[in-house]
Amino acid sequence: MVNVKDAVRRVLYPAYESRVVKRLPHDQIPQHVGVMLDGNRRWAKAVGLNTAEGYQAGADNIRPLLGWCEEVGVKVVTLWLLSSDNLTNRPPEQLTGLLTIIEGAVESLAEAGRWRIHPVGALDLLPTGTAERLKAAEEATRDIDGLLVNVAVGYGGRREIADAVRALLADHATRGTSLEELADIIDVEHIAEHLYTKGQPDPDLVIRTSGEQRLGGFLLWQSANSEFYFCEALWPDFRRVDFLRAIRAYAQRERRFGG
Repeated sequence: MVNVKDAVRRVLYPAYESRVVKRLPHDQIPQHVGVMLDGNRRWAKAVGLNTAEGYQAGADNIRPLLGWCEEVGVKVVTLWLLSSDNLTNRPPEQLTGLLTIIEGAVESLAEAGRWRIHPVGALDLLPTGTAERLKAAEEATRDIDGLLVNVAVGYGGRREIADAVRALLADHATRGTSLEELADIIDVEHIAEHLYTKGQPDPDLVIRTSGEQRLGGFLLWQSANSEFYFCEALWPDFRRVDFLRAIRAYAQRERRFGG
């Protein structure tokens, strides 16, 4: 039986989406968008599938997202695929399956030859095979002049800041800087230079799917001046129209940068 509502959407949404794209102010498009791909397990349960199938459905929605980002002129995307907390609080059999799906998704993005892949996270916490495959995807796409895609795997905002401070201390130790001297000169830029995303613009917009309205440690340092958009759709159901609404909402906001 044909679902009338879905049929109407298929007819009307493309025209609506085209109008939204045409009306977006090109000077107010976010250059860096962070996305928390949340709700895969809830989606699977709702449609009668197992957890692994939910994660795979979520992975399959990444390519479309990157295409939508290219369409409107986004330059950098950060995808939070797995938190550092997940490495310890998920059942081993579930974690193994999830890592396999993530490896396949990242390799698929690299094989497309359209996007530059950059892993961000505590790769030392990941299984050796997973870390090596992420690094291989980065190396294979190093010279691609396209959308920069940060894949956050084993990522935690607090861990990133701790790693940045640790790297900063180690860097100055090799220069012979004393702790007293470092304490006199250290500022926020010194720490920013050692973040996983060093050299990149901070995210202008952070999107979280599934209706949750919290960051959960995502890009804690970098999102100080970000705009946030919380979408009710579970990640596998996140559509082009949802993305365009997020971009439109961002463009309509008056950004004050702490004012």
